[in-house]
Amino acid sequence: MTPTQDAPPDRDQTSRDQTSRGPRVMLYSHDTFGLGHLRRSRALAGAITAADPAASALILTGSPVAGRFAFPTRVDHMRLPGVIKRSDGSYASRTMGMSIEETTEMRSGLIRSMAEQYDPDVLIVDKEPTGFRGELLPALELLASQGRTKMVLGLRDVLDEPEVLAAEWDRKDAIKATEEFYDDIWVYGLRSIYNPTQGLELSTSAKARMHWTGYLRRDLGPLDTPPEQPYVLITPGGGGDGAMMVDLVLSAYERDPDLVPRAVLVYGPFLSGETREAFEARVEALQGRVTTVGFESRIETLFSGAQGVVCMGGYNTFCEVLSFDKPAVIVPRTTPRLEQWIRASRAEELGLVAMLDENRDGWTPEAMILAIRRLVKQSPPSSAFSDGLLDGLAYVTARVSAMLRDEPRKAAE
Repeated sequence: MTPTQDAPPDRDQTSRDQTSRGPRVMLYSHDTFGLGHLRRSRALAGAITAADPAASALILTGSPVAGRFAFPTRVDHMRLPGVIKRSDGSYASRTMGMSIEETTEMRSGLIRSMAEQYDPDVLIVDKEPTGFRGELLPALELLASQGRTKMVLGLRDVLDEPEVLAAEWDRKDAIKATEEFYDDIWVYGLRSIYNPTQGLELSTSAKARMHWTGYLRRDLGPLDTPPEQPYVLITPGGGGDGAMMVDLVLSAYERDPDLVPRAVLVYGPFLSGETREAFEARVEALQGRVTTVGFESRIETLFSGAQGVVCMGGYNTFCEVLSFDKPAVIVPRTTPRLEQWIRASRAEELGLVAMLDENRDGWTPEAMILAIRRLVKQSPPSSAFSDGLLDGLAYVTARVSAMLRDEPRKAAE
């Protein structure tokens, strides 16, 4: 047979020439709400490229504030059209005047196109096996058919209560996608603390592909000068659901004129509008006992100088508390998921943090006053550290290196 376009491609021509291009890692982070997925992907990309000077990484994200972050060398990002989650749980296009179906279709096409053009050696998918509303499936099918990309599903330490998670994954056909497409399943935590997949009917082979990495240590590199000390750092994460906690802290300082130390409050980019304006008026009346920051992409500096932390229970904030070894009080949300409450209650059991529980302690100014006063005597998380607790980034970089040395996954027949 003479060589034509109908001839099967030569294996040497279709395989990647690693002598002419460095490893490429693509990370998918749907980011319909908050900062957690983007910040986790950014930490992973930075660690992978730092460990391998030839590697590059591309993050696909729906976060509306992605452009406000600095990205490490050889790490870039592409912003997907944004969507918002309404109070009733439904979704809508953020700004484009398109239906959610049209927006999802556009996002899906962009993701597939980037997967085809970037041609990643490793794809790391954050939390959602099929992506937002299944938007990732065309890209997964493309990469699986080519058989050259190792695909990883990355899960935070806690997803939701088992029964709720099982119903959600069944609705999204996520079990099937996990079994079919993913070479590895990484859990960014420890099995001894919590298993996020309990309640899911994963096969024996899928469970054998699971790796508990440890938590993802936050960058403790060069930091700016923190504010005047002592102070307690108050952070609701992205801030979109943090108004209750901020109100509680301000009420505590208003109720007790002798409450010390002073507080440095980071609103987060999603706590804005009239709610924030009302908070600012209350802060001004406290005459310096509480100071505020709108959005701090280098919040690590504020963590470094804090005497203690009052925060919500999101994964990334929890990692920062552990990394900077700060006594912390977690005020976990309980809707729309129990994720934060599960994480905070388990961490309190282990002596890593204290929790201000709505039902047990009450979300009152008096309860918050007591919690802040106790921070001075509270032990740091290191007093209860277990082996491997913060080894997540080191584990991930070693695992990526091992995956790149393996033979490509065989294409589906």
